[in-house]
Amino acid sequence: MTSLLVTNIGELVSWDDERPVLRDAALVVEHGKVTWIGERTAAPDADAVHDVAGAAVIPGFVDSHTHLVFAGDRAAEFEARMAGRPYEAGGIRTTVAATRAASDEQLAANVARHVAQMRAQGTTTVEIKSGYGLTVHDEARSLAIARQFTEETTFLGAHVVPDGTDVASYVDLVTGPMLEACAPYARWIDGFCEEGAFGADEARTVLKAGIAVGLEVRIHANQLGSGPGVQLAAEVGAAAADHCTYLDDADVAALSDGGVVAGLLPGVEFSTRSPYPDARRLIDAGVTVALATDCNPGSSYTSSMPFCIALAVREMGMTPLEAVWSATRGGAFSLRRDDVGHLAVGAKADLVVLDAPSHVHLAYRPGVPIASVLQM
Repeated sequence: MTSLLVTNIGELVSWDDERPVLRDAALVVEHGKVTWIGERTAAPDADAVHDVAGAAVIPGFVDSHTHLVFAGDRAAEFEARMAGRPYEAGGIRTTVAATRAASDEQLAANVARHVAQMRAQGTTTVEIKSGYGLTVHDEARSLAIARQFTEETTFLGAHVVPDGTDVASYVDLVTGPMLEACAPYARWIDGFCEEGAFGADEARTVLKAGIAVGLEVRIHANQLGSGPGVQLAAEVGAAAADHCTYLDDADVAALSDGGVVAGLLPGVEFSTRSPYPDARRLIDAGVTVALATDCNPGSSYTSSMPFCIALAVREMGMTPLEAVWSATRGGAFSLRRDDVGHLAVGAKADLVVLDAPSHVHLAYRPGVPIASVLQM
């Protein structure tokens, strides 16, 4: 089979410039790419036909921020937060100990399980960070494992400072032997620029070292309070600043003027009982917004992009269509990808069929498994 006509689409969310949403639609796939979209009645012939019986079709979700290489969980920490203890960055060290103790096979099996869960809910592109090893050996093996599942791998040696060392010595390690060992497995470099993690000077040193060896930049910024992370993202030309919970007007302007994608991770706020970021403010200011799960065992142990869409609509001032855009096209912009996150002609044929007539049902029916990747 060389061509497939997917027809009787009740609502096609393609993000095509001229027809971003088309009703009573069809599309043609050839060799894994979209080659035609339009009204059902105008569809060309194809070698095979798949009738979706009036269902909505959307692009596969692009989850642009996850931490899937880890062992163990932090259920006790979650329970304590629900009883009133505030979230702090230091809990990462608990996962570091478990990850270091796990075998490569155990870590890979855990990643495979989470990637399968994501795909079962409509995610077709995923970014995976290191950051739970914090030694040269463990960071390199984390990225080698992540590379088995995605090309979107991120070196996050600057997650927290591990026990037994100081910030300056650890930054020297991250920008020296650790970066050398990890760069062959990474596309991106990241840093946690936050009180309790790394200040602006340390984060800048790490990110510029990554740039010098050809890595592209993303950053954890302004999650726990106001800080320099967003401004640093704009300064170094980062693709994305993720979290963006606490922003002043200058931060919003820096994101907009610098073309930095604001990655919003509502699973974190749900899991930590923290204030949700103001997506409406960002969108109205012309900032590109991505939604991602931040799947990790400490602050957001969810692999569900539909759940994050529902939270964004309910808690962050987004319309259902804006939330779907941010979970697909916005995630692609965050990863500087033009081949995923949309279904215009030339895009990868990552088709997600909803057991519903409209994208609105993703937010309207939270927790219901209505999204499935079309197998071709």
